[in-house]
Amino acid sequence: MTRADLQNLTGKGVRIAVLDSGIDTTHPALDGLQLADDIAFERDGPFLKAVETSSDVIGHGTAIAWIIRSMAPDAEIGSFRVLDADLRGRTTIIWEAARLAVQRGYHILNCSFGSPGEARFVMPYKEWTDEAYLHRAHIVAACSNEDANQREWPGWFPTVLTVNLADMPPEVWSHRPDSMVEFLAHGLNVKVPWQGGWKVVTGSSFAAPRVTAWLARILEAQPGISVETAKEMMRGMARE
Repeated sequence: MTRADLQNLTGKGVRIAVLDSGIDTTHPALDGLQLADDIAFERDGPFLKAVETSSDVIGHGTAIAWIIRSMAPDAEIGSFRVLDADLRGRTTIIWEAARLAVQRGYHILNCSFGSPGEARFVMPYKEWTDEAYLHRAHIVAACSNEDANQREWPGWFPTVLTVNLADMPPEVWSHRPDSMVEFLAHGLNVKVPWQGGWKVVTGSSFAAPRVTAWLARILEAQPGISVETAKEMMRGMARE
């Protein structure tokens, strides 16, 4: 399979969980989008419980969903709100959201965030990335915008497709060998829907969903492929 073989695919049959700040389906840019799940998390004593929601606390998740939808319009999207209005998330909430998304049969988890590599964060992230791997659920993550060599989670696990931003055409991606942040995609001066209108943004957060959308096209063509196979195909089809 080549990148040209993906051009006419739309992500049909592929389920994508957007772990982010929520998705505002009332934004005109997302007209007609019906979310498969629209979930936030609340404390219930010592536990977390999933609750229905219909909001984006800042606009970040809406932008991510719009990028995915623009490139993989027939993919099914679910929203799992894990980030607050400062784009910060608690490790326990991210863990629960990822676990629930895998349990509900999502094929791709888009994680346009990263947690700095303090030792206490490693094992909780490893727990859910391993669970996703065992269920053949693919994780796409962003990296640090300041330093792509900064160790962050989940992006620094080898089963994750981790993406940095680049100034490149939006219809391609490239591969960077010998790096935990292997992929690069368009993420510079991207005009996206945001809370209250539109915004021009730059960051790896907005490069990651492009890789997610291309991965959705691959999974449409070859359902059920392993994480290793999908990652190798993304490497092979990357722009030189």
